[in-house]
Amino acid sequence: MPYKEPKIEKLFYSMGEVADMFNINASTIRYWEKHFDHLKPRKNNKGNRQFTQKDLDDLKVIYHLLKERGLTIKGAKSKLKQNKNDVVENTEIVERLQKIKSMLNEVKENL
Repeated sequence: MPYKEPKIEKLFYSMGEVADMFNINASTIRYWEKHFDHLKPRKNNKGNRQFTQKDLDDLKVIYHLLKERGLTIKGAKSKLKQNKNDVVENTEIVERLQKIKSMLNEVKENL
């Protein structure tokens, strides 16, 4: 998963920070926001989106379904409607496995 953990945990992250974390365009996030009702970042007085950790967690799941599993928007929405808990759990497992793989590759390179 190309998701990069934020270096510093904050209450709110900007659109640019979130786009960088997922290595996608801000327009992609705005598009997903229109199609996934539970993804609703708050907006400040200027109208700039402010993402919480919950928003990031929701984006991880959406990213996993759309980008990694290759589902369509309709397919991802259906999957989330069927059993969101299983999808979230699977996303977390994949993320942990990718971290382990990365650590093992690092160890291998240092041998």
